[in-house]
Amino acid sequence: MSEIELTDEQLERYARHVILNEVDEEGQLKLLNAKVLMIGAGGLGSPALLYLAAAGVGTIGIVDHDVVDVSNLQRQVIHSTDELGQSKVSSAAERMEAINPEITIHEYRDRIGPNNAIDLIRQYDLVIDGSDNFASRYVVNDACYLLKKPLMSAALVRFEGQASLFKAFESDEQPCYRCIFPESPDPDLVPRCDTVGILGPVAGVMGCIQATEVLKEILGLGTNLAGRLMLFDAMDMEMRSIKTKKDRNCALCGDHPTITEENIGKV
Repeated sequence: MSEIELTDEQLERYARHVILNEVDEEGQLKLLNAKVLMIGAGGLGSPALLYLAAAGVGTIGIVDHDVVDVSNLQRQVIHSTDELGQSKVSSAAERMEAINPEITIHEYRDRIGPNNAIDLIRQYDLVIDGSDNFASRYVVNDACYLLKKPLMSAALVRFEGQASLFKAFESDEQPCYRCIFPESPDPDLVPRCDTVGILGPVAGVMGCIQATEVLKEILGLGTNLAGRLMLFDAMDMEMRSIKTKKDRNCALCGDHPTITEENIGKV
């Protein structure tokens, strides 16, 4: 048992965690000492951030440049009508603090990009990618791999979602995001939520999967999604996973890498 113990108030707040044999007080202390960075406070970030805050993840960073729009409210449940026009990071932080005032929240009202990804991600233990574009996903993937930070990634559109955990730095057989998606598709051919729609709760399902995997990773529990791509189909209410493999020609984690901290995000 650690010399540091939970306070009486913490034991009451996190009681349903503590009574889990797989978590107990030691596990809850791990959560309280963990630092997680969330990229995006939108459809995926909303449920993930709410559950991470409620779970007692001690330090949470939020990166998002956008403001709350009325069209967000159909699925971005961390925001409300009262926050229309407010920055998403501050709106999200207010809701998280209302749920759990003892955690520390860092707000970064900015776009994630090659100029700031390394410095931001270096400060955290794990990263959750809830961005909605390939450029950001490549940058985040590259920075996480080079800094040896686990990356919980997800994406969604219409009635479908996908998720995977990337830890290619741990094994010569594990893929990174680029191994599965080596090239950015033509933007005109990529369906986006703002053009083809999204069933609101699909964002909730995938964001909760991200939060669950991150908590498991912090606690060292169960079998994670590394090396697997989980696919969710709400129309048929099916969930399955497919194995993913490292691409030996990957520009980031392959046999002859060309991507460094100086050119992350390059496609």
